[in-house]
Amino acid sequence: MAAPGKKKTKTLVKRKKPLNEKHVTGFFFIISLALTVFLGTLLLALHQLKIPDIRSVAHYQPPQTSLIYDRHGEIVERIYKENRVVVSLDKMHPLVPKAFVAAEDSRFFEHPGLDFISVLRAFINNIRHGRKGQGGSTITQQVAKGLLLSPEKTYLRKFKEAILAWRIDTLLSKEEIIYIYLNQIYLGEGAYGVEAAAQTYFNKRASRLSLGEVALLAGLPQAPSRYSPKDHWEQAHARQRYVLNRMAADGYITAAQARGAYIKRPSFASFSRSSRHANGYYLQVVRWRAEQMLGTSLETAGVRIYTNLDQRMQRSGVQAIRSGTKEVFSRQDQTSTKSRSTPQGALVCLDGCSGKIRALVGGTDFIKTPFNRAVQAKRPAGSVLKPLVYSAALENGWTSRSVVVDEPISIRGADGRPWKPKNFSGRYYGSTTLENAFIHSYNIAVIKVMQRIGIKPVHEMARRFGITADLPPDLSLALGAADISLLEMSGSYLPFICKGSYIQPTLIHRITTSSGKELYRHRQRPQRVLKETAAREMKKMLIQAVASGTGKKARGIPGISGGKTGTSNKSRDAWFIGFHDQLITGVWVGHDKNQSLGKNENGGRTAAPIWRSFMGTVYR
Repeated sequence: MAAPGKKKTKTLVKRKKPLNEKHVTGFFFIISLALTVFLGTLLLALHQLKIPDIRSVAHYQPPQTSLIYDRHGEIVERIYKENRVVVSLDKMHPLVPKAFVAAEDSRFFEHPGLDFISVLRAFINNIRHGRKGQGGSTITQQVAKGLLLSPEKTYLRKFKEAILAWRIDTLLSKEEIIYIYLNQIYLGEGAYGVEAAAQTYFNKRASRLSLGEVALLAGLPQAPSRYSPKDHWEQAHARQRYVLNRMAADGYITAAQARGAYIKRPSFASFSRSSRHANGYYLQVVRWRAEQMLGTSLETAGVRIYTNLDQRMQRSGVQAIRSGTKEVFSRQDQTSTKSRSTPQGALVCLDGCSGKIRALVGGTDFIKTPFNRAVQAKRPAGSVLKPLVYSAALENGWTSRSVVVDEPISIRGADGRPWKPKNFSGRYYGSTTLENAFIHSYNIAVIKVMQRIGIKPVHEMARRFGITADLPPDLSLALGAADISLLEMSGSYLPFICKGSYIQPTLIHRITTSSGKELYRHRQRPQRVLKETAAREMKKMLIQAVASGTGKKARGIPGISGGKTGTSNKSRDAWFIGFHDQLITGVWVGHDKNQSLGKNENGGRTAAPIWRSFMGTVYR
């Protein structure tokens, strides 16, 4: 019933018609189409952007520096396209990651790869100054840029960088990202990553850096050249203060630690050019042989090569060759200017019966003349080859007391002409013992010995003693008419002090990957090549040649020395190969153009004093 006093009104409610199936289907079709168009457009845009695949970041394997070490484990050479030594976080000073985070990206452990506040601040500053100077990049963005993008400064590249940074942050942990960053970042002076930078700036590993050194490195990424502590100390010091303050503000260090690190100036590495030049010939051969073994360039191999190099001996060898060749030059006829030039020289030093090459000098100056005369040059050996002839005789029943007649001889050559060899002195000495003929280097006597024992035994002896050079098939071999390298010739003396055993001379002890996996290790064992009794007699004759024979100018070093001189025709080559204690050293002097060294120059006068100078320094 209606309320009194009010009119009865009729309320009409209009009902909606229910949606039929066609309407529902059409609605969802439109929504699906819109989403498809949107996603397709997005995918097309992403395709057009050519966003790189980030899987390579997860398998981070950058090119690394190949390192060459001397016998004491000191780095003597770095070979690289990018000077980088990858190390794990636990091989760095614990403050290294914290310093870089404090300096470059303080919210690194909180943000998802992008720090929107920093990006907005950088964008506003760039608009205000009208240039793209401030990037606001996070560490993750720097990883994306360094590994996947070009360094160009465009908004499109920054957009790609942002997408990649977000994807990298979802793919990798923060520790993995900072590990990549600290090994990838360029820190000036050709150094990539903190390990290479620590070695370059401070000559130490990243694990041994001080707080002040850590802060200096952490200040470099923004502008490596401008903040180089070597070239711009004031700017670098100011940047170091900023890093230390940020580290203190973030609670990584105390204010007192920051002040202490700031006031202490570090010592910087100084790589001596002369030191590198001194090792040049040795390392040149190491590189050749390592690349041959590995089958790849050391610039990209990233290996560790441990050599037998003794840098003290190498420096002494360089000095001995330089001084000795200058001395020879000073003795030349000062009135004649025709073809006057300082001769070249080479030196090889082998360590006892191990065959380890401790020093290898291929010339007077590696930078000016990189041609390696100790290995590449093959010169007439002269009388330094005679010990092989006498060794063959001793092994075939002769003794040091056997008698040979030193007298004029004439031998018909292959061309039908007579060959009439002479002694160096031009005199003949009649009946003499094998020992006496060797000590005084009589030519006629050694030819007669080879006539008696035959040429073939000498060839076989030379091969067993490590000589690979072509040898003449006639009696001229007795006088050293064979072109042999100084390294091979020096190595052939090993059996005389090693009881008749020979081992191939070696420069490389082992090679490993950067992670320590061994790729090569020298395991050659000595081989018996000469009877021990023959080796003992030969050693005694070598000792006598220095004590009272042609090698007298090698005397003067405390202890027992032995060796043999050698001189080629017209004094073009002067040799001395000798031993003292457990070292064998060979010296060669001559001109590259094969002219004479000068009147009265020979193995005894020219090469033996260089040998004595070197060995005296080594044993001093």
